[in-house]
Amino acid sequence: MALSPSRAADFMTCPLLYRLRCIDRLPEPPDPVSVRGTLVHAVLDQLFDLPPAERVLEKALALVSRSWQELCAARPELADLFADPEMPPSSCDDWLASAADLLRRYFTIENPTRIQPTERELLVETQLADGIRLRGFVDRLDVAPTGEVRIVDYKTGVAPPESFEEKALFQLKFYALAWWRVNGVVPALLQLIYLGDGQVLRYAPEEADLLAVERKIRALWAAIDRALRTRHFPPRRSRGCEWCAFRAVCPEFGGTPPEWPDSVVV
Repeated sequence: MALSPSRAADFMTCPLLYRLRCIDRLPEPPDPVSVRGTLVHAVLDQLFDLPPAERVLEKALALVSRSWQELCAARPELADLFADPEMPPSSCDDWLASAADLLRRYFTIENPTRIQPTERELLVETQLADGIRLRGFVDRLDVAPTGEVRIVDYKTGVAPPESFEEKALFQLKFYALAWWRVNGVVPALLQLIYLGDGQVLRYAPEEADLLAVERKIRALWAAIDRALRTRHFPPRRSRGCEWCAFRAVCPEFGGTPPEWPDSVVV
């Protein structure tokens, strides 16, 4: 049993959402916004496969179409993303153009010709002393010649207001905790790059920060464990309900969740 930042966020947002995704594993139709994020992440990953001098905007834009074809080949369900006959014929082209705009903004934030990532799409995984296993994928890990570690995550939305920055940083603090427990080194910098508006959120964690995150994770896992034992995952209304894929089976909207599965793996 493992906990990732995404699943932790699901439970904190809505316990029923966690159950439907993690326990019932109900399928979710592809969403243009999230798929665009996957596409942009793929392009940025492939960009760093190129020699430093070739990591220019023109090359990045040229990767958009190829990366989209590769995504469609890997995930056949994406073929239906723009299949709605009510959508204008230009929908896919406009969507790809919006992904290109995000990449253009990336080049106003960083100069990838001067960056040499140590790791990309890195699986970080560890087990805490009480048996809780943490795992997740880091978009990019940079290690300076002097040894300092920077964890970088790309977001295709806009930066949150200051009052929500702590919530936004939870994912990177989660990764930083896992990295610290595995390598014994606290990352020097956590960096969220928001391609939606070109903002960058930076945070220099300390051991006390990561210990606080560890306590939060333990409390969260205790709540998940209690919900598993009682099979009680109540819905929690929020603004996210507006675009939730599971409204049809949510009691808040007149639905009924599926029967509890015979076996549970989370």
